[in-house]
Amino acid sequence: MTELLVRLFIKDRENISDIRVREKYGMLSSGVGIACNLLLFGVKYLIGTLSGSISVISDAFNNLSDGASCIVTMIGYRVAAKPADKGHPFGHGRMEYLTSLIIAAVIFLMGFELLKSSADRLFHPAEVTFGIAMVISLIASILLKLWMSAFNTKLGKRVDSPVMLATAQDSRNDVIATAAALIGLTASLFTSFPVDGIMGIAVSVFIIRAGFGIVKDTVDDLLGKPVDRELVRKIKDIVTADDRILGVHDLVVHNYGPGKMIASCHAEANSEEKFEEIHELVDSIERDIGDRLGIMMTIHMDPVDVNNKEAMGIKEALAKYASELDGGLSIHDFRMIAGGGSPTFIFDVVVPYDCKLKEDDIREGFHKYVCEHYGEGARNVITFDRDFAD
Repeated sequence: MTELLVRLFIKDRENISDIRVREKYGMLSSGVGIACNLLLFGVKYLIGTLSGSISVISDAFNNLSDGASCIVTMIGYRVAAKPADKGHPFGHGRMEYLTSLIIAAVIFLMGFELLKSSADRLFHPAEVTFGIAMVISLIASILLKLWMSAFNTKLGKRVDSPVMLATAQDSRNDVIATAAALIGLTASLFTSFPVDGIMGIAVSVFIIRAGFGIVKDTVDDLLGKPVDRELVRKIKDIVTADDRILGVHDLVVHNYGPGKMIASCHAEANSEEKFEEIHELVDSIERDIGDRLGIMMTIHMDPVDVNNKEAMGIKEALAKYASELDGGLSIHDFRMIAGGGSPTFIFDVVVPYDCKLKEDDIREGFHKYVCEHYGEGARNVITFDRDFAD
């Protein structure tokens, strides 16, 4: 069913790096969500009113809030698809994240209102009328929500959309909410205890909890969470595919919204390679990453004097010492200046976020090491670095 809808409504559906194609995927997801949720709201509200079940009515308004969220999402996709302009040179892709926050706000509001209504029903019980047609309708609702979850999960993974994945999670929460309403309705056959009110409270809590989850995921994206490890691997594989690239470090990826990433890195090459050839190689790598991963890439070249056996030996010794200080420490951009009698070693130290050592302790440790092994006059020029792709 999902693939049929995609083929019917999205042309050039495989070109997911195109922002207009992403917009069409968003429109499809939102349109299906609006139609399904309005249908579920109408059916459940009618069932809840006829049966007097507050948990079913709560679940109905949960679906109505989902439909409203889909409208907001549709607007968000449209704005996110706008091209870059003078005021927004990196495009409008982050609007998808802001849309997720709006969805979360709607979910919070609905959840707290339903919690209030359910608590009132708990203290002021009312009769609930059971009907087999109502049970069938609720079971059908569960099945439809399961399909909607699978539908949005598939589309969300295909186009890397946090909004679609949040919508899929919300659909799974709806399954739990509807199941709770069904339990409350069925329990009315066997007890006068206000199970319906309890189930309504449970539904409300699930709704509020879903809102917290969406906020957390979205805020992480806005604040800047680490890039996906699989993407890091792909970038490094492309950069180092040519044997003339000896290594890569200082990889930084900036996310300006799904489908809009800008990245940079340092690539090491033999200092004796021809400058023009390496420059052309780097340009081709940048284009390749853009074509294959949709990332605007900038690569800085670091020359490495691989034929200087003494310098390479000292680099290996310092790298080994770094790992002895802390297993997560590493070094790169090593250079040695041997003139003037005492050597100077210039290098970067990559410090992991969980390292217990302070920068002064690391600097002092390296100072003692080089003085002990390369003379009292030896010194280090250290730049501390982080692995932003870790």
